[in-house]
Amino acid sequence: MWNSNQRKPATSQAHSGDTSLIAAGTTVEGDVHFSGTLHLDGAVKGSVRADNDSGAVFTLSEQGQVTGEIHVPHAVINGNVKGDIHAVERLELAAHACIEGDVHYRVLEMAAGAQVNGRMVHQKENPRQLPGPGGKKASEKEVFDDDVVMDNANKG
Repeated sequence: MWNSNQRKPATSQAHSGDTSLIAAGTTVEGDVHFSGTLHLDGAVKGSVRADNDSGAVFTLSEQGQVTGEIHVPHAVINGNVKGDIHAVERLELAAHACIEGDVHYRVLEMAAGAQVNGRMVHQKENPRQLPGPGGKKASEKEVFDDDVVMDNANKG
């Protein structure tokens, strides 16, 4: 279907075609909840949020500003943030990023020149539980009639 001279269009189920732009000179006062991709050249005075499992991407340009918390799966920051950042999957801090708040991340990429005035908190990935014998997880214990229960409190 595609010959070697043509490229397949880049599509992703998480944010194919769902790109929003808040342009320079625009100020949003209040919380912003989005899916797909949000590119901010203007300012947001409030929180910026996307569902953790949505695959959403938030990009803050060099002229962009956020005064409030950011809760997103993936963030690319190159502007000013006054508030905490919670990047569930990945956080990229570009050279002009200036953060006044705590940064919570799973994977971090930080360019020379980026500034963080707050705590850097690495979020560990949730531990995966492998199924045990019989396909049950370790937390789903099976109890058998012949199991022995010992009570050391009554020993004399």
